[in-house]
Amino acid sequence: MKPHTLSSFDRDLEAIRLSVLTMGGQVETAIMEASRALETRDEELAAEVVQRDRALDAAEEDINAQVVRLLALRQPQADDLRAAVSVMKMAGDLERLGDYAKNMAKRVPVLISAPVIEGAAGALRRQARLVGQMLKDMLDAFARMDTALARDVISRDIEVDDMTNALFREFITHMMEDPRNITPCLHYVFIAKNIERMGDLVTHGAEQVIFVAEGRKAEAREKGHSTATIAHPEG
Repeated sequence: MKPHTLSSFDRDLEAIRLSVLTMGGQVETAIMEASRALETRDEELAAEVVQRDRALDAAEEDINAQVVRLLALRQPQADDLRAAVSVMKMAGDLERLGDYAKNMAKRVPVLISAPVIEGAAGALRRQARLVGQMLKDMLDAFARMDTALARDVISRDIEVDDMTNALFREFITHMMEDPRNITPCLHYVFIAKNIERMGDLVTHGAEQVIFVAEGRKAEAREKGHSTATIAHPEG
C-alpha cells in the first residue's frame, strides 16, 4: 500500500512541477517582450504583456490549489512535504516576476511621449536579458534538481546588482545635465530597480532548489553595493 501512495504522490507532484515550468516559460517571455517593447517603443507589444499577466495570476492560483489538494490527499512527510511547499513558493515568485514585467510594460506609453535618453532602454534590455537567462537556468535547475546550476544562478545576481548601480549613476548624470530628463530618468530608475528585484526573486528560486535537493539552506550569497548608498556623481 505504501509504494502505491508514494507513487501517487510523485505522479501528482510531477504534474504540479510541470505547471510551474510552463508558468516559468511564460514569465520568461513576458520579461523579454516587456524589455523589447521598452527599447523599440512598441506600445502594442507592451499592452499585450500587460494583458497576458492575468494568465500568470490564474496559473499561480491553480498551482496553489493543486498543492493544497496534494497536501490534503497525500499528507506527505519530511522531504516530500518540503518539495510540495517549494513549488508553491516558486509559483509565488514567478507571479511577482510577472508583475514586474507588467509594470515595465506599463511605463512604455509614458516613455514614448517623453524625451529620449540615448542608450537607456537598450541598457535596461541587456539587464533584463541577464535576468531572463538566470530565470531560464533556474527553471532548468528546478526541473533536474541540479544544485550546481542553481548555485551558478545565485552567483550571477551580483552582476545584476552592479548593472543597477551603474545605471543609477548614469540616470542621475542625465537628470543633472538637463531638467527635462528628470521624468524619463525617474521611470528608468524604477525599471532598473524592478529588474534588480527580479534577479533577487530568481535567486530565491535557485535557493529553493538547493533547499529541496539538499535539505538545507543555500550558503549566504554575495550582494552588490546597495543602490541606496550610491555616491553622488562628481563633475
